[in-house]
Amino acid sequence: MTATTERNDGRRTAAGGVLVAATVATGLIAGLFYTYANNVMPALARGDDRGYIEVIQDINEVIQNPMFFLTFAGALLLTAVSAWQLRGSPRVRAWVFAALVAYTLAFLVTAVFNIPLNEDVANAGNPATLADPAAVREKFEDPWVAWNAVRAVLHTLALGFLAWALVLYGRYGRDGRQTSPYLESAAGSSASR
Repeated sequence: MTATTERNDGRRTAAGGVLVAATVATGLIAGLFYTYANNVMPALARGDDRGYIEVIQDINEVIQNPMFFLTFAGALLLTAVSAWQLRGSPRVRAWVFAALVAYTLAFLVTAVFNIPLNEDVANAGNPATLADPAAVREKFEDPWVAWNAVRAVLHTLALGFLAWALVLYGRYGRDGRQTSPYLESAAGSSASR
């Protein structure tokens, strides 16, 4: 094995590792927002106004932790790095870039719509002493649920794009050539016919 081959194998392994990490991190975030859309918010919708506001305030406080921020921002960063690393493989890079666009849009939805709504509820005060908890809830609930559905779909699209990029990466690798020994032997046997 030559030094060039070892260097190329190392780059391929690093690029593949970043692509896998981007896919896993994106999957975690897509799953989080899917869970909000599918379980958390419908369950909270059954409660009274004061209880609803209290739980939303608690969730907003608890979610602001290093693990969430690392995963949420890390997925975006890892996807961007993966797109850069795969610049020599247009088949794979196109799907990673599509994931990057979808994730960036979802990130912007969170920053522009969901976070300000979260802050409004956080700043509303103690739910037990609010004069009109129904008004606070009404201003928050429907818009937040709708924007969460948008970002859940965008994150899920990003996950699907990255998953397909992994499939293509397994077939074609970092440099765009077929890498599967099965595919190589199949191509060789059909060429010899």
